Amino acid sequence: MGPVMGPVMGDPRRAMPEGHTLFRLARDLRERFAGRVVSVTSPQGRFAESAALLDGTELVGAESCGKHLFVEFAHEGFIHVHLGLYGRFDLHDDLDDDLPPPPVGQVRLRLSCGPPRPSYGDLRGATACELLDLQQRDRVLDRLGPDPLRGDADWTRAWERVRRSKAPVGGLLMDQTVLAGVGNVYRAEVLFRHRLHPLRPGGTLRRSQFESMWLDLVVLMREGVRTGRIDTVHLDHTPEAMGRLPRVDDHGGEVYVYRRQGLPCYRCGTRIRSEVLSGRNLFWCPRCQPTFRSRARGS
Repeated sequence: MGPVMGPVMGDPRRAMPEGHTLFRLARDLRERFAGRVVSVTSPQGRFAESAALLDGTELVGAESCGKHLFVEFAHEGFIHVHLGLYGRFDLHDDLDDDLPPPPVGQVRLRLSCGPPRPSYGDLRGATACELLDLQQRDRVLDRLGPDPLRGDADWTRAWERVRRSKAPVGGLLMDQTVLAGVGNVYRAEVLFRHRLHPLRPGGTLRRSQFESMWLDLVVLMREGVRTGRIDTVHLDHTPEAMGRLPRVDDHGGEVYVYRRQGLPCYRCGTRIRSEVLSGRNLFWCPRCQPTFRSRARGS
């Protein structure tokens, strides 16, 4: 089996991995390594001191929260990983001779184990790869907003931040301290699906609007975990239903507005627009997502 995880390298238009990618990675790490004594090394050397502390110990489990991954070892040690824009964690099994091949490139972290299921995983290019204790891990989690993929998530925590904010909802959805795991693709698509302009102030949303977006994100992101793709279009707008060619993009899914600037909206035919907000591109349909006009101002 080849690599099972990791965004494509070298694409200047690449998207940062979103929450469903880390959730899948945590699941795949558990399936291969949980409950097993593993070899932990740092071929590149940047994680060597911490790797030596963990080498030959039991890997207890792995979980994600938003875009953060935590790999737990016996005695409450956690490898904290944030892939950032260029990181990837590739997992392999079905090895020849039950041994992993020599590392290629700048491998920050390698996890490996032998029979009965020989497997290994190589981490490259991550923004963060550090060894934390339980309290340090909890401090990272405490800084994050609720994650739609986690069963313990409380969406009202995010709502309390949004309803008090004058910032654009398009920015708030990407703020990981407000909502964990939503990236540029899910942000653009959930706003389109709920006909909300990305520059609308968060405080102008109704509670029911935000709850509907949250529930939609739960469904969309769980589907992303299942398929490994981000698909957001309804059945009426699939390539088969519309007689159009499938979309080709690095996230591999069918979307309404993300990176479709200048192309016609699948709903109304209006050209999709794009604009930069806080260093990231917004995408929206000006007809399906009209500019917000406050009734209180009479405008």
